[in-house]
Formats: sequence, structure tokens, C-alpha cells
Amino acid sequence: MAENHPTRSRGLALAVLCAASLMVVLDSSIVAVALPAVQADLGFTPAGLSWVVTAYLVAFGGLLLISGRLGDLIGRRRVFLGGLALFTAASLLAGLASDAGVLVVARFAQGVGGALASAVVLGMIVTMYPEPRARAKAIGVYSFTQAAGASIGLIAGGALTQALSWHWTFYVNLPIGVAALLLAVRVVSADRGTGLRAGLDVVGAVLVTAAVMLGVYGISVASRGAVAAAVVLLVAFAVRQAKARTPLLPLRLFRIRAVAGANVVMVLMVAGMLGFQFVTALYLQQVLGLDALWTGVAFLPVPLVIAVASLGFADKLATRFGPRTVLLSGLGLVIAGLLLLTRVSGSYFADVLPPLLLMGLGAGAAIPALMGLAMADVPAADAGVASGLVTTTQQVGAAVGTAVLAAAAAARTESLGSLDHREALAAGFRLAYGISASFLIAAVALGGLVLGRRTRRATTAPEVCAAGQAR
Repeated sequence: MAENHPTRSRGLALAVLCAASLMVVLDSSIVAVALPAVQADLGFTPAGLSWVVTAYLVAFGGLLLISGRLGDLIGRRRVFLGGLALFTAASLLAGLASDAGVLVVARFAQGVGGALASAVVLGMIVTMYPEPRARAKAIGVYSFTQAAGASIGLIAGGALTQALSWHWTFYVNLPIGVAALLLAVRVVSADRGTGLRAGLDVVGAVLVTAAVMLGVYGISVASRGAVAAAVVLLVAFAVRQAKARTPLLPLRLFRIRAVAGANVVMVLMVAGMLGFQFVTALYLQQVLGLDALWTGVAFLPVPLVIAVASLGFADKLATRFGPRTVLLSGLGLVIAGLLLLTRVSGSYFADVLPPLLLMGLGAGAAIPALMGLAMADVPAADAGVASGLVTTTQQVGAAVGTAVLAAAAAARTESLGSLDHREALAAGFRLAYGISASFLIAAVALGGLVLGRRTRRATTAPEVCAAGQAR
């Protein structure tokens, strides 16, 4: 396999995959600061405006697993290219939208394309880099795009909306998407997959897609009925996977301790960290009075510190001390930052910036370690669906964290209605930071118990190469 990916060519392929992945991650947050301008221009109702975000999240989260399995069956490169083309085209449609309905449809299409493109990326990277040290470094680069993308999106969204218009939060995807497509055709090696004859569990695909879509929707709009229906569908999906001849998500993956543990830790970690980001954006605007552009600038230290950690030394630490130790230590730094934020009292430089730097450092070390654990023992034939599973758990964690923290902060603020409004808001946000820390504490406890001190690499370099040659 290594011969098919010379160092320079393999590095360029990694850059293309990560650039496309970053574009998809950016899109989940770049629109957030543009929503008031979108509402004023297209006449959205307050309830209807939420669908600009929800339509994307529902399609994206619901289709990740089936996208990952399709990559295993028909080739990950083919699925990646198709998803990237759809995402880019849908971005053009969203930018051109002149009424609310067209924008919501375009956002749903973006979610579909984003799921197809991003679900297979981690699996492609793991297959391209069978050597442990090189794989750890490549996963560090990929993890940077995942961890820092949302912060970069807030910065870009504020700048584009203020300098040009909300339309450019979508148009910015066009040159990136076209360039990534053209380069990917040249530098990303083709793979044939195991073939559709291996079978696609259509019933299972329908069940899990409906379950995740309903779950993300229910959490986003606080619908208990939708969440309950999602749980029922997930149970039905699990039963189906246990009985299906060719399951969409082979339950044998969950017998791999690192896979099961890492994905549950991922839900808890992302719930705390993405929920924190949502709350902090509100704190900066509603309590400190920053506008959209300066709110984005205030987040700038986070991706910078994440870049230093994930691209600079995370792989070296994981190689020397093991991914479990790096993960737990990194999460400890994030927890410390969140606990400091529970005492925030109104100054960005004194109260907000130091915890942000601490959390960026911890996240930059922890996220690559966790992604490496989630993929370390996965057989080559299941790399696509395992990659889709990791991205799905991220989406579930983001939806849960944002919903829980927003509801808790709002309830606390409302209960303190007799106080000055800004002080009541700050008290609500401080409570949300405490809940974020509790998510991360649970992640550390679970990771310490479930994730072994050493994770064997079941898929060795010769085995990966043989799998690639067989295809």
C-alpha cells in the first residue's frame, strides 16, 4: 500500500481530504452569526429560522452511517467525490436563495453532501497511513480540522457577513469545493470496495437514518415525542443488525473495546465542548456586548492553540505515552478551563481568554488521541462504517450538549428575573459551564475504566496493504 502512496503524493491527498472536511465542519457554524441577517432579508419567522440550522444537522447526522458503509461497498473515494460535488452545488444554491423555502432545501442538500463526503475521510486516512507514527500525525492533522473548524467558522461567518453579505457564507465554499474536487481526482487513490454483492442492509439503513434524523430534530427543537420515537427506532435497528446477514453496522465492532469506549467518550466530550462553544458565543454577545465580527475574533486563540497541540506534538505524546494517557490528560486540561469559566464575571482578557487557551491546549491533544483509539483495531473492510460511526457520535454529542446547555442556561436566567438582566444571563451561562465540565468528568471516568492502557493494532501494515491490493 505504501508504494501506492509516495510521501509527497500521500501528503497532498491528506491535505485535500482535510480541506474538504474542514469546509464541511465550517458550514455547521459559519451560518450561525449570519442568522439575523438571513432572517431580515428572507423574512423567516423566529421558529422557521431554526430550520436553516436544523435542516443541515438532520440530513448530515442521519446519513453518516449509511454513507460510511457505502464507502466500504462501492469505494470510499467514489463516495467522497460524489458528496463533495453535491455539497459544493448545494452551497451555490444556498447562496443564490431568494426565499426561505429554497434556502432550507439547499441546507438539507448540503447536509446530504456533507455526510457523504465526511463519513469516509477518517477511514481513508487510516488506510493510507498504516504505520503507527505516520498515522498518529495524519490523524492529528484531521483532528485539527474537526476541533478548530467550528471556531474558524464563527470568525469567517462574522467577517463575511459584516464585510459582504450573508450570501458569502455559502459562496466561500465554491472555490474550496471545486479545487478539492479537481485535486482529489488526481491525488486520492481509487479503491473498489467490497462490491454491492456484499449486500447493503436497506431496512437497517432506513431504521438508523430515521432514528438519527428524529433524534437530532427532537433534541434541536426539544420534542420529547421525536426523541422517544428515535429511541424506539434505534432499538429496532440494533435488533435488525443482530439478525441481518449483511448488517449496515456490524455489531462485532462494539466487541472491540476501544471502538465501543471511544465512541461513548466521544459523545460526552463533544457534548461538553461544542455546547461550551455555543454558550460562550452567547456570553460574548449578550453579556460583554461584542458584535458578530468581534465574537469570532474572540474565539481566534482557540484554533491557534489547537493547531499548536494537534499539529505540533500530539502525535509524539501519543507515541511515547500511549493515546489513553494523552486523552485523559488533555481532557483534564479542558475540565480545568471549564471550571475556571464557572467563575466568569465579565472581563474577556481576565476571565475568558485564559480558560480558552487551556481548553484549546487540552482539546488539541485529546481529540487526535481519541480518534486514533476509535480506529486503531478496526478491520480494513469496516474502516468506512467505523469512520461514519465516529462522525455520527460527534453529531449526537453536539446536538445533546447544545440542547442541554441552552435549556439549563435559559432556565437559570429566567429563575433570576429579579436581578439585572446581564447578571442573570451570566449566572445562566456559569451554570452551563458547570454542566459542560460534568460531561467531561464523565468522559474521563469512562475513558479511564473502559479504554485499556495499551490498544493493540489488529490491522497491521501488511494486512492493510493486502486488503488494498485485493480490491
